[in-house]
Amino acid sequence: MLEKNIQNTPDTNQSLAAVDLGSNSFHMIITRLADDGSIQVIDKIKEMVRLGAGLDNTNNLSDEAQTRALDCLQRFGERLREVKASNVRIVGTNTLRIAKNSAKFLSRARELLGHNIEIISGIEEARLIYLGVSHSLALTGDQRLVVDIGGGSTECIIGQQFSPIKLESLYMGCVNMTRRFFADGKLTKEQFKKANIAASVELEKITYNYKKTGWDQAVGASGSIKSISKVLFEEGITDNYKITLKALKKLEKILINFESIDTLSLKGLDDERKPVFIGGFVVLHALFKALDINEMDVSDGAVREGLIYDILGRIKQEDVRETTVVRFMERFSVDIEHANNVSTTAVNLFNKVKKEWNLDVIKDYENVLRWGALLHETGLTIAHAGYHKHGAYLTQNADMPGFSFQAQQIVAMLIRSHRQKFPVADFNSLPEQHISAARYLAFILRIAVILRRNRESIEVPDVNVFVTHNSMKLQFPEKWFKNHQLSRADLKQEQLHLVDTDFALEFS
Repeated sequence: MLEKNIQNTPDTNQSLAAVDLGSNSFHMIITRLADDGSIQVIDKIKEMVRLGAGLDNTNNLSDEAQTRALDCLQRFGERLREVKASNVRIVGTNTLRIAKNSAKFLSRARELLGHNIEIISGIEEARLIYLGVSHSLALTGDQRLVVDIGGGSTECIIGQQFSPIKLESLYMGCVNMTRRFFADGKLTKEQFKKANIAASVELEKITYNYKKTGWDQAVGASGSIKSISKVLFEEGITDNYKITLKALKKLEKILINFESIDTLSLKGLDDERKPVFIGGFVVLHALFKALDINEMDVSDGAVREGLIYDILGRIKQEDVRETTVVRFMERFSVDIEHANNVSTTAVNLFNKVKKEWNLDVIKDYENVLRWGALLHETGLTIAHAGYHKHGAYLTQNADMPGFSFQAQQIVAMLIRSHRQKFPVADFNSLPEQHISAARYLAFILRIAVILRRNRESIEVPDVNVFVTHNSMKLQFPEKWFKNHQLSRADLKQEQLHLVDTDFALEFS
């Protein structure tokens, strides 16, 4: 889930890998960074897993769907062994966002892949889609509408060049729309009517603002749209691979004439796409009508390509998460000088204890601590009383481009726990593999905040730090406390805050 930027100038000929665990299919792409700085694809693998089809009415994944997915990931894992960990990103989207019993599956998946899995929000998925699509198209000054119909969600983005302007994720995709309106496998006018109405209702939330913003070119991405484009062309409905509203209306009449999904026989329609083709078609047709789209081009870019360019950005020290944190600080009027001082002190303490507390196992823990320190006072914009809770809520629930759910959770937990009583039980809400480390990071941040409480820019003393698995001892320069009685009192108060935990603080 977490990575660290590795260097300012990327090595050429190194491999970069991305895996998209979608609701309908799993995709893996392996690329090479060439001497001229371009990205060259050296391997692509796609398997139709239909993970979303394994969700029951209570959003639990079936054993059968999990088995299909894990079998696929075992094959992916064999290929990923050749790529170093810092150059791999693996993300889970809609189905893994909503599945209630995903913890055990994700644990097994991590073992098979040999890498952590990030669960990303729909908005973050939209950002990555736009990044992937925009890099696959000619660079112009035009505004573009990019649409990606996945298995469980549809992402709609308006952007210019490589920058998104509007990002939305809608809860409808080829899998859940097919299951919801065509579960019996029949194709009737009444079913199409109900499905179209439902899709139109979902689109109402974006229609006005998107049409007001406008775009010069509409572009579709990923399996459903590419499949529809191929069918339209090979059936002779269009004379190129562009999609038009007129062509979609003709295709709808053809689909209804088949009467059932099982009897679908269309040129260009693969057997593995057939079970969910109708759901994707309904969503796209509704989009064309709601947004007054007349023509749509089709792109090869998608989430996986967006991930590759995101990795490249991190390698080149252009991490979008850093930009997100800076904008967050500006938005909530954070005292930047003080935040930077707390961050510097926290990182210094981190470097003194990271080996003993195994905080160097996940390479991004230092970044997570630094972001928590920079954002620890965001809640002050709401109220001083309980500002750590306000800040945690803001961080937990805001759209934070570049952040996975897991990373955002940990940063929010650091903010929540940086002062007053230490909320031991709250850490259990974090992913199990990060609970211990997150608690250690929280202890570090608490000490950094205490040492910087006077809000002065003078350097804090060089403190010797000694730790065991459940204790920290701070050794200050001789006579330092004589001139810093408040810091001494704060450290004594911290000892009281930790009484109900299994952690001990000592200082001298």
